Amino acid sequence: MNPASISVRVPATAANFGPGFDCLGVALNLYNTVTVSAADTPWPDDFIAAAADNFFTASGRPPRPFAVTVSGDVPRSRGLGSSVTVRLGLVAALNAFFDSPLSREDVLDVVVELEGHPDNAVPGCYGGFAVSGKAARFTVAVEPVVRFVAVIPDHEVETAAARRALPAQIPLPLAVENIQNTSLIVSAFLTGKYSLLKGAFADHLHQPYRAGFIPGCADAIRHAEQAGALGAFISGSGSTLMAVTLDRPELVAESMKLALTEAGGGPAHSLILSADNEGARVI
Repeated sequence: MNPASISVRVPATAANFGPGFDCLGVALNLYNTVTVSAADTPWPDDFIAAAADNFFTASGRPPRPFAVTVSGDVPRSRGLGSSVTVRLGLVAALNAFFDSPLSREDVLDVVVELEGHPDNAVPGCYGGFAVSGKAARFTVAVEPVVRFVAVIPDHEVETAAARRALPAQIPLPLAVENIQNTSLIVSAFLTGKYSLLKGAFADHLHQPYRAGFIPGCADAIRHAEQAGALGAFISGSGSTLMAVTLDRPELVAESMKLALTEAGGGPAHSLILSADNEGARVI
């Protein structure tokens, strides 16, 4: 017998970490909750319907109508994985509502297919810092000493537009530097030697081309470093800028917001966050 309703809480995520385009991400202690319950009519929203259709296809369950509500604090179209919170929350909630025909990995596969890339979906599902490739994925817990300072401008950045801005090719030396920096970031989180992160967020694949969508981006990243952060990067497609620091997160946040304002980037608000090491869960 199905329960009256199922709620799944999913963390926000920050992806890319600069050079780790489409493969690095981390779950954060900022959440959306998706609740599924029985209903008499199909859900009309195309975004919700697509996720539901993929769930029913993957699970082999016959499609059935349901009601869904989404609540929480993850802002939309700001580079914090809001689409994953809804897609993952919905697929996981439907899975629990219909007696769990899919494994957790199967649920993740459905969401990655919907998203088109795994960098937000993997940490959203499993928590912690995540590395994702075609052959495998892994996650590692992040220590509480690491603080993530999210500076969120008032304007949105459309993911599709941000992807269209990217070049088809970059010079080999720049590609090599991206590989070096990505390797340092992964090593830092695997070993807990977070000092390795300093200077490792430099990127040549996407950030120089997306910075134009975020006035004051380069200044804010530089101000974060000057305020003591290990570094900062564009979270996902933006517009959120994310700094990583071991101390003085409030100073880092204020310095970044001031830089955006002075560069004409408009007002922004900040959140001081920690990693979520649990990932999506039924609540």
